[in-house]
Amino acid sequence: MLLLRDVQKTDLPHLKRLAAVLNTVNLPNDEETLERLIDVSVRSFAGKVKDPFEREYLFVLEEPRTGTVIGTSMVIAQHGTYDAPHIYYEVSEREHYSASIDRHFRHKVLSIAYNYEGPTEIGGLVVDPLHQGGPEKPGKQLSYVRFLYMAMHRPSFRDRVLAELMPPLMPDGRSVLWECVGKKFTGLTYSEADKLSRQNKEFIKELFPSTDIFVTLFPERAQKVLGQVGPQTQGVQRMLERIGFRYVERVDPFDGGPHFECRTSDVTLIRKYRTARVAPEDLALEVAEDMLVSVERESGRNRFRAVRSQVRIDDQVVYLPAQAKELLGLSSGVKVALIPFESG
Repeated sequence: MLLLRDVQKTDLPHLKRLAAVLNTVNLPNDEETLERLIDVSVRSFAGKVKDPFEREYLFVLEEPRTGTVIGTSMVIAQHGTYDAPHIYYEVSEREHYSASIDRHFRHKVLSIAYNYEGPTEIGGLVVDPLHQGGPEKPGKQLSYVRFLYMAMHRPSFRDRVLAELMPPLMPDGRSVLWECVGKKFTGLTYSEADKLSRQNKEFIKELFPSTDIFVTLFPERAQKVLGQVGPQTQGVQRMLERIGFRYVERVDPFDGGPHFECRTSDVTLIRKYRTARVAPEDLALEVAEDMLVSVERESGRNRFRAVRSQVRIDDQVVYLPAQAKELLGLSSGVKVALIPFESG
């Protein structure tokens, strides 16, 4: 049984190790960035970031026997503010016809757009390659825990949830779309621009073309990847679609990765959220449900903890295995929050 919890400052070495192995956009191999992510998250979980829509929550998945962190995921309460707008390309289609030569064309067009009161965003999902897959499904646990936390604190999140998915990248990690557009207008590499945009988006607004861009002008390989999901992200796409997310004809302005969205109230996991009190007895060997179970504390380290466990719910009482209660630090009568860990 693995333990999901809020990140702590002592987790920095674990995150540095993961970042050194993966060095992804979600978990960059940059100590300063990692320290900032951890600091903001610790203050967010503690309620020390006063505006709930300025909070960012970083979850980690721990192997309890060794204390090793094997993955992370994030929730950004609001992606898009007056200081740092949510920037994207709207993807539309234009039709053109010439009667004199009897030619008809449909052109895909990109239009840059800005959102200053943006949606809640889920992201930061990474799993150590040595622990990917298997019956414990660590990636799915890290993905679902975000919706569990959002359901527990619904007023602190926006009415829509956004997931920006990674497109196919070049073997060296560069973006085909960035090579066609962004690099030519900023003079930056894809990785340089991504790092800079975490703190400063002004250069995008000032340097990117403000007029519509016809995708027809791109090389064929760039046209093919626009709005597509990379092979390593296809499982995430299927999971999101199962719980209510859909592609909304918007893409990332850097790499062309598709944006998937859902109304927060329509996410199936959030609709099925419930609470119950811990029963005095342990769960016996009987028919049970596979769920994520969580508990919160008002102070101290690990304000939030969750595990995937077999449970049985009888009215407002939940029966849990002894191991789950031990990892969560539960005693009889404590209130816990639950969402289903659905198959697939």
